Amino acid sequence: MNPSTSSARCGGQSPADDLLDDWLFLSTESAQPQVLEVSREDREDRGQLKSKLISAWNSVKYGWTLKQKSKFSKSSPVIMFGQSYELKDHGERECFRRSFASLLWLTYRRGFPQLAGCSLTTDSGWGCVLRTGQMLLAQGLLLHLMPPGWTWTVSHHAVKDDLDLLVTRSVDGADRGQDVKEGSNKRGRKLSLGSLLDRPMEATHRRVVSWFADRPTAPFGIHQLVELGESSGKKAGDWYGPSIVAHILRKTVAASADLPNLVVYVAQDCTIYLEDVRRSCERPLPQSWKSVIILVPVRLGGQELNRSYITCVKKLLTLQCCIGIIGGKPKHSLFFVGFQDDHLLYLDPHYCQPTVDITKENFPLETFHCKYPRKMSFSRMDPSCTIGFYAKGQKDFESLCTVVNEALSTSAETYPIFIFAEGKSQEEERTNTPTNTITYIQRKNGRRRVDTSNSLDEFVLL
Repeated sequence: MNPSTSSARCGGQSPADDLLDDWLFLSTESAQPQVLEVSREDREDRGQLKSKLISAWNSVKYGWTLKQKSKFSKSSPVIMFGQSYELKDHGERECFRRSFASLLWLTYRRGFPQLAGCSLTTDSGWGCVLRTGQMLLAQGLLLHLMPPGWTWTVSHHAVKDDLDLLVTRSVDGADRGQDVKEGSNKRGRKLSLGSLLDRPMEATHRRVVSWFADRPTAPFGIHQLVELGESSGKKAGDWYGPSIVAHILRKTVAASADLPNLVVYVAQDCTIYLEDVRRSCERPLPQSWKSVIILVPVRLGGQELNRSYITCVKKLLTLQCCIGIIGGKPKHSLFFVGFQDDHLLYLDPHYCQPTVDITKENFPLETFHCKYPRKMSFSRMDPSCTIGFYAKGQKDFESLCTVVNEALSTSAETYPIFIFAEGKSQEEERTNTPTNTITYIQRKNGRRRVDTSNSLDEFVLL
């Protein structure tokens, strides 16, 4: 890596990565101010110039990727967040497209207010793990706040003039298309009714998006994540591992006044301690629980996943309680949301977009949603990852423990990815991620001693 770009800790791409640089996004307008500022002698201006030059280089090298379309087979289903879609069926194929386009897509941004303690106004080249962490949290928030089966009704926003198709919602939450060509008056009445029904959900949708805005006051924005990362020894421009990001997300939700009924629990040493979860979720009212997002940082073996772990990851992604995986390739984080056959389905944060001013009324939402799903072979997945789950209440958490344990049992010939354990952890409550520790993973009648002093990215080696 070029020393002049030391702030960009995100690894480079090989030709086989299928992430091509899109030079078209490097416009002459964006380059012109940088040339004009070279002659200035003021220290602050020189710092801003350096930041812009580094951001431009990072964006060219890492950030501006083509929105490529992956090919999907019609002979096998696509699994995404516990739902199975048969692509050979037109209706299910359209349902999959709407469901995927409804996921929140958080990418590199440029042109936001300076991050505290530096002159950076973009996270291009170094913030990919933070962005995938945002997407993982966003998926949990959509499950927490939106009705089951909610999808973003794109036709109300992107195709304002096209009233040929009105997307309405059925009782069970699924979307269906309705032909409204019977007449302009009838069509207008149906559109008004659809807009009226969608209004509360659309307001919540916009509120969730605003929480991830690139501004200092946003509770889950890049500024807040970088600030909370300082307690873990990280700063803007550094590489954030998936484990560090899991703890940052826990802190952001705990500090937010907008989500009093939600907690984030981060597993310690590949173990979910049930007493710790219960203590976090219990409320003063009898029989009342908070909702919980459970994040499990793990490292699945050595340099690549073996077949047993691939099978287990597939099983976890078929569960409706799973809200995705922060992972990807080494120093190149992606957000995995499902799979088809031996290929993972993902959202890619490595696409640098201009910052959106969410203070404007009806700010555009299109850049927060991705139309084209991408695929990657399981064999290319980096073993270091963080797996997320969501439970709305106590019964949901008990069900989560049951189905996740069943999924973990598929890796019978290897040690489990993680385990559930009664009792509480030995770590002090609210501590940072442990680095050099000795971990014991219970397996039937024995246990294995694991020295994690050489583990990469603060993960436990299995």
